[in-house]
Amino acid sequence: MKKNLLKLGFYALTIFSIATFVRCSDNDKNDDTPDPSELELKGTLTSDRTLKAGNTYSLIGGYQVKNGGRLIIEEGVTIKATRTIDGQPDYIIIEQGGKIMANGTKDKPIVMTSTQETPGAWGGVHICGKAPINLTGGAGKSEIGDAPFGGTDPADNSGVLRYVRLEYTGFAFSATKESNGLTMYGVGNGTTIEYVQTYKGADDGFEWFGGTVNAKYLVSTASEDDSFDWTDGWIGKGQFWVAYQDQTAPKADGSANGDCLIEADNREDNFKNTPVSYPTLANLTLVGNNDTKDQKRGIRLRAGTQVKMYNVLVTGKPSSLTTATAETEQSFLDGKSIVEYLYADKVFKYENNGALDLESKTGNAINQTITFTNGYIGTVAGGKDLSSDSFFTKAEYKGAVPANNDWTAGWTKR
Repeated sequence: MKKNLLKLGFYALTIFSIATFVRCSDNDKNDDTPDPSELELKGTLTSDRTLKAGNTYSLIGGYQVKNGGRLIIEEGVTIKATRTIDGQPDYIIIEQGGKIMANGTKDKPIVMTSTQETPGAWGGVHICGKAPINLTGGAGKSEIGDAPFGGTDPADNSGVLRYVRLEYTGFAFSATKESNGLTMYGVGNGTTIEYVQTYKGADDGFEWFGGTVNAKYLVSTASEDDSFDWTDGWIGKGQFWVAYQDQTAPKADGSANGDCLIEADNREDNFKNTPVSYPTLANLTLVGNNDTKDQKRGIRLRAGTQVKMYNVLVTGKPSSLTTATAETEQSFLDGKSIVEYLYADKVFKYENNGALDLESKTGNAINQTITFTNGYIGTVAGGKDLSSDSFFTKAEYKGAVPANNDWTAGWTKR
């Protein structure tokens, strides 16, 4: 009897141990599987939150990173806008004092896209900083999210965007108001923007509303409005930019999909507002859609903007470069604005002052035959070295993507 009791006790202990092991194993498995609510982005963020590598997150409505909030996004993360709130856009906005730390890699980019893979499916990414702008009072409100932007800190830091792809942005609020791929409102030059692509957006690819932020290695693919756009006193720097418009053949009436390759303003309602938009740009490849009806301009400089622009290739627009407004054109005559080492396959047009004669400036040429492989790969020898400024890489050639250094490979979408 005693022996049988010992056996029963042994069996009971064994069964208990197995059950405990199974429960612990189940718990361990559950610990590795995120709760569905942990994979949602919605509402506001006021502290640190990390989106883990390899996960896919659902964006539900507007996601506002408030002052003190920090959205940390690891390599390989995918964010999908869901369009689950009727009539409202999904978007991410980084407000003043908030940060986004999006560090993808070439092999594992961060992808922000939509369940609806069509242009205009969601509202994109918006960053509001404290750098100077030229609106009255030095402050404004973002077009989406109604967040304040602008200030007196040119070195303001809103975080990092590196190896990030933004797909199918451009949600339309009305017939005249749409959102861009990446919109920078008064963003300071403490912020890092590099290796970012916008893909098939319904509005602009990249737009700057004032600020001082610099940007390197940008690709705007098939943007339905402007590929790059600035206004409100942007005075940053840029190098290695690609604009590649929809290459579908124009319709019978000559119209095609996409407006300017660059549309550049100081301030539309007051061309003389200060600080004046005055970026320095180098090594651009700008490929238009061959529209011969309405959207004929490639680089459009107007509304008082000034610019320094070097080492550029422009194709696919009847007017490769245009200037407008007395203030913008006078800035060239005064030697403030400079365009050098720009090759274009068509002509330059001056809407107010034909005496600018930019065709004859150092390294410039029009009516050139310019060829690329894979849409935009290739450069032309001869260019300006800007590397005395630590932001700029030495690149004494015209264009953005050399055949022996395709920095767009692996992380962009064609």
